[in-house]
Amino acid sequence: MRTVIQRVTHASVTVPDQGYESAIGKGLLVLAAFIDEDADEDVAWTAKKIAAMRIFDDDAGVMNLSVRDVEGDILAVSQFTLYASTVKGNRPSYIKAAKPDVAVPLYERFLAALEAELGKPVGKGIFGADMKVSLLNDGPVTIIVDSKLKF
Repeated sequence: MRTVIQRVTHASVTVPDQGYESAIGKGLLVLAAFIDEDADEDVAWTAKKIAAMRIFDDDAGVMNLSVRDVEGDILAVSQFTLYASTVKGNRPSYIKAAKPDVAVPLYERFLAALEAELGKPVGKGIFGADMKVSLLNDGPVTIIVDSKLKF
């Protein structure tokens, strides 16, 4: 499981043709992708890591607080392109990304795990939809977390 985490002052995702919008204020925009080998362990580890990651400033201006500590929100959006392979040619290959029959249940479990870790609902995108994501990156702070690279 691979995620890109962005500390934001606000973020939103819309699906114009479905009249859908989800938005947050201060918090984290999390882009998430899955591979066939991902399991509940990857989902749980990643959700716990994200909720506890100390990337918000404390009173001294040091990144020492988590999204929980600052009572921030999370917006989680599925993005299979995080597993793009660009080794050959100029057209990325997405063959490593999990197909919807595997990825959708993992994404739903990831949302539930984030909600459990955060103690409140999280914003979300619509899996497979043509989404428009808007954000104001704060810092900027952008971090990649990959469950297969934990040591």
